[in-house]
Amino acid sequence: MEHIVLETERLYLRQLTEDDYEALCGIFQDELTVRAAYDTPFSDEEVRAMLDRQMARYEKYGFGPCAVVLKESGEMIGQCGLSWQLWVDREVLELGYQFRRDHWHRGYATEAARAWKEYAFTVLRADEVCSIIRETNTASQQVAIRNGMVKKDRWVKPYRGIDLVCDRFVAVREMKE
Repeated sequence: MEHIVLETERLYLRQLTEDDYEALCGIFQDELTVRAAYDTPFSDEEVRAMLDRQMARYEKYGFGPCAVVLKESGEMIGQCGLSWQLWVDREVLELGYQFRRDHWHRGYATEAARAWKEYAFTVLRADEVCSIIRETNTASQQVAIRNGMVKKDRWVKPYRGIDLVCDRFVAVREMKE
């Protein structure tokens, strides 16, 4: 498998490619899946633009949200990774995750998020990493908590023409003496 960035017990986390467009549509155009985080499904053009942004992040930063692939089947079931996101008046290193609904509640999001948090602290040497989560998205909040993050602050974030009330969950790198 090309462009593997990280590997966990059950997952490969690899860079997204053009071939992932249809799988991303299956996630971001599913009304129940996107309702938790974004309110409304994405159009074909919005999915295309998002995929292009993710691939541009690899070139610019050397990382970005990646495809989450099951080792046992090779099936792409979601995306998870790091990106720079606006929070109030500054950019923060955010760990985001979105999974196909038929793979929720199996621990995949937590497994992938833990790998990315470790990457942020050990490879990027980040002091902190956060997850920006809509206040009503309790499932994603639980993933953040299982990943050792704590709720730090709240902001009404403008996104796709609406205001989303979001909480920022933060993990801080432990400094070793």
